[in-house]
Amino acid sequence: MSRQRLILASASPRRADLLAQIGVIPDDVDPANIDETPFKDELPRVYAARLAQSKAEAVAKRHALGLVLAADTVVAVGRRILDKPSDEADARKHLGLLSGRRHRVTTALTLIRTDDGRAWSRLVETQVKLKRLSAPETDAYILSGEWRGKAGGYAIQGIAARFVPWIGGSHSNVVGLPLTETAGLLEAAGLTWDWPKA
Repeated sequence: MSRQRLILASASPRRADLLAQIGVIPDDVDPANIDETPFKDELPRVYAARLAQSKAEAVAKRHALGLVLAADTVVAVGRRILDKPSDEADARKHLGLLSGRRHRVTTALTLIRTDDGRAWSRLVETQVKLKRLSAPETDAYILSGEWRGKAGGYAIQGIAARFVPWIGGSHSNVVGLPLTETAGLLEAAGLTWDWPKA
């Protein structure tokens, strides 16, 4: 890594793992812990961008020097945001809405350099189609518990991969961090890192 410190403003182990996949290891992990309640009638893309910026700004205030990377991933059916299910009934509702249709996964990225406040942002969108889920498939997925803590109630990098016949766009975006665009932001800010060995 370069001498610039990289602070990941996320508690998500998936985001840290995705960064490691391209050889980027944050110097610090400092979750923002902000209120993530959507505003009334807030559109999914606007919501994702607002949260990513708010997370980055909150964490940047706590670090004198470095680059703060924040992201927010939103799953939406039309204008409806499907957040992390609160319980099994909520997860079933999410899966019912996604079953047999396409939906959008949007990740907003914000990178702030704390010494001068310069910021970079990107918004990446991926279309995902889920097959029509049978009742036994839904029951089995609910029992797996994989839906817990996942936007939209599923994890494409896990068991739910068997439900996804098609995606249009970045796979890593659906997991939680679009790697090509993230690498581009880091490079634009002057961060360099060693390529991982295969």
